[in-house]
Amino acid sequence: MLLRNFYRTAVRCNVRYYSGNLANNKPPKILITGGLGQLGVECAKYLRNKYGRENVLLSDIIKPSEEIVNDGPYLFVDILDFKGLQKIVVDHRVDWLIHFSALLSAIGEQNVPLAVRVNIEGMHNVIELAKQYRLRVFVPSTIGAFGPDSPRNPTPNVTIQRPRTIYGVSKVHAELLGEYYYYKFGLDFRCLRFPGVISSDPPGGGTTDYAIAIFHDMFRKGQYQCYLKPDTRLPMMHVKDALRALSEYLEVPNERLTRRVYNVTSMSFTPEELAEAMSKYVPEMRITYQPDSRQEIADSWPQVFDDSEARRDWNWKPEVDLDQLVRLMVKEVKEKIAANGF
Repeated sequence: MLLRNFYRTAVRCNVRYYSGNLANNKPPKILITGGLGQLGVECAKYLRNKYGRENVLLSDIIKPSEEIVNDGPYLFVDILDFKGLQKIVVDHRVDWLIHFSALLSAIGEQNVPLAVRVNIEGMHNVIELAKQYRLRVFVPSTIGAFGPDSPRNPTPNVTIQRPRTIYGVSKVHAELLGEYYYYKFGLDFRCLRFPGVISSDPPGGGTTDYAIAIFHDMFRKGQYQCYLKPDTRLPMMHVKDALRALSEYLEVPNERLTRRVYNVTSMSFTPEELAEAMSKYVPEMRITYQPDSRQEIADSWPQVFDDSEARRDWNWKPEVDLDQLVRLMVKEVKEKIAANGF
């Protein structure tokens, strides 16, 4: 036992710690997990423009396209393989870790055991890795971290959280675990609760993804059948605002932060209001409504997000409103469909 404790102490003493230091004008080396999901590719592009192409490592367990490989470094990373994660961090001298790997709300409900492994066990690996190597770690959370007992309009930064999806449960777990590691070990854990994030990429299985699917279906089929009621109000933001919030938050000095988890948002709207805003650009559009199991999920989520604490502590301010969002999506989705040949 004495020999084993001596060995463990020796290993801890020989661990090398890497941390980004923007004050020295040295760009951080950043690893993004789950990089081929909704936010990962765009996040890598955004941060590569800011910190340099070779300083942002995109990773996933999916075979990447040629375009993604040509855009910058790409690695195979399985978040359930702790030793593999250690090797990546040491070999590439990683400073910041952005942890996107997760099964979203609707997909998670279809495969709860897999969601537990990816969203909870994967988070355990990432947070322990960040502690061991003193990484700055960012984990996104969501409006799904709230439940039917939470105030919905507005939903404040600190309130009752009793989600009823495994996705929401896993995100509350991530928030609390990250805060615990901050207070217990001094880990530089940072988390933003995002609303529905809207980009031109095809929908990925989230309840708020109707606001993406509607653009794709309108330009491909000329019509859209919405799985939520027309008056279902949810908080949303364009991916441009989401990435800017993430980037700005990662650079805020610790002394300015009063929390480790912040709400951020840009706007709230209903499917009916989105369709009305779209009709200026797609006057022939047709939309019908047939609510399914996702309606129950949406009814338990915030309608309006209160992000006043982020605005106060680190001057967060959205730039894209509903009309701008629609104009961006019309342009970007048309371009994406044209590029893919359908």
